[in-house]
Amino acid sequence: MGRILQFSDIHFGCEHGQATAAALDYAHSTPADLTLITGDVTQQGRPDEFQAAGAWIRAMPEPTFVVVGNHDVPYWDAMARLFWPWRAFETAIGHPAHDHQFLGAALMVRGVTTARGWQARLNWSKGVIDLDQTRRAAEALRQAPIGALRVLACHHPLIEMIGAPMTGEVRRGEAAAHIFAEAGVDLIMTGHVHVPFALPIELSDRCSYAVGCGTLSLRERGAPPGFNQIDWDSRAITVTAMGWTGDRFEPQQVWKLPRRQDTRTAATAPDPHAAGVMEQAAT
Repeated sequence: MGRILQFSDIHFGCEHGQATAAALDYAHSTPADLTLITGDVTQQGRPDEFQAAGAWIRAMPEPTFVVVGNHDVPYWDAMARLFWPWRAFETAIGHPAHDHQFLGAALMVRGVTTARGWQARLNWSKGVIDLDQTRRAAEALRQAPIGALRVLACHHPLIEMIGAPMTGEVRRGEAAAHIFAEAGVDLIMTGHVHVPFALPIELSDRCSYAVGCGTLSLRERGAPPGFNQIDWDSRAITVTAMGWTGDRFEPQQVWKLPRRQDTRTAATAPDPHAAGVMEQAAT
């Protein structure tokens, strides 16, 4: 019924050259409804890194959808970090940093920003989520077309994976995850920790899932470079973590997730277009 290819943490400036090239080839040989990139497209937010990231993303099959990560700020420009942290990202990548949205017949994706140029704690790489932005995104996703897969995309995991090599420590992350679950969101798709995972959010029917993606950089943390392929039908969502073997990508882990059943009808479901939901397929 549908497919998403999820890439994350490419870290241009520290990318795995063979893996990024092979990932691009895989995307062109594997038709998908959307290419989703969940942040950290650069290593230090340098102009040459953004140039390389932008070229790689534009070479991907359309449509694409990109959210920002904590490495996508100009690391060595204090004024930019403070006053316009996402200007370079938006200019080079061509995707907005806030309230980004994609709508198709079988899929709706909303992006929220969990990265910050600076924050009131020592480790600025950790995540923060704004609950007003969360509620806007949840309300938009609540109005997705009947039967469409509902996806929230951000960089930091809102629900931590036990045993991951690092944490997102997202402020208000658990509260946001519960808001999305209550809105009927199927997947919260993230990066940051550089290892793949899929686990249920412990709320209600446990049919909202946190899905994490690996890295395509040299900054491996116990898992080979990789990405996720997400396939779904009316009954199940299958998450396949693809891993780099040295000359190609092969399935490394597979999660089969029961899918929440959408019981809305045309007579009672909200109209996403009447609510101002517009299709966006950014390139």
